Parts: sequence; structure tokens; C-alpha cells
Amino acid sequence: MFISFLLIIIGVVFLLKNLGIISGNVWGIIWPLVLIAFGLYLILKTHRFRMFRDKIWKKLE
Repeated sequence: MFISFLLIIIGVVFLLKNLGIISGNVWGIIWPLVLIAFGLYLILKTHRFRMFRDKIWKKLE
């Protein structure tokens, strides 16, 4: 799921570049977006794991 969102973001950036809405170096825009998206993915993944772990421990007690 993460990779699909990443590909959509990259595709939108390239489309905006081809339409002339974004000027300059496209890679200068894509790399920060990739890093931000990957960081958000890691944060959300960790948060979901903690919520799942807490629910299991509550049921076991």
C-alpha cells in the first residue's frame, strides 16, 4: 500500500512538471517527498503495532 501511494505521488509530480506547473529540477522535489512519505509510513506502522500489542496484553491480563 505504501509503494502505491509513493508511485502516485511521483506520477503527480511528473505530470505537474510536464504541464509546466512545476519548473526546475523534478528530482529536487521527489526526493524530499519520498523521505517524508517513508518517515510517515514508519511512524504509522510503529503506532499501529503499539495499539495492537496493547490490545493483546489487556486481553491476556
